[in-house]
Amino acid sequence: MKKYAMETIVGIFLVFGLLCIGYMTVKLGHISLFGDNAYSLFARFTTVSGLRAGSPVDMLGIQVGRVERLTMDQEDQAAVVEMRIQKDIKVYDDAIASIRTEGLIGDMFLSIDPGGAGKLLGPGGTVTETRPAVDIVDLIGKYAFGEVGKQ
Repeated sequence: MKKYAMETIVGIFLVFGLLCIGYMTVKLGHISLFGDNAYSLFARFTTVSGLRAGSPVDMLGIQVGRVERLTMDQEDQAAVVEMRIQKDIKVYDDAIASIRTEGLIGDMFLSIDPGGAGKLLGPGGTVTETRPAVDIVDLIGKYAFGEVGKQ
């Protein structure tokens, strides 16, 4: 009887451990099991250097989504960013999307100024006003060689 009790406890512990691993996989992998509470928006940039799939999308300093995919439009020579935004967040067609850096040398993220004077963007809409990231290395190079004030 004692042998079966020990096996039962080990079995329960194993099942509990597997459930915890499954839960963490879903949470850390940003997988939705019971429907999706987000919609896709697109933005076109001249460069998306430093941005990657999975980077956060912030609005007014609050994370409202994630970068889903980065692709290139060969015809227009533009980088296309697909982002997933929470359904309850409203983005208008006069919004501005810009790539920013967390801190001086931190990770890149996408920042959205939501706008408000235009029409509401729906799923699959495109943010037309974009600003690429400021290249810190290029700025330091210009400063070092005295080209900052020359325009």
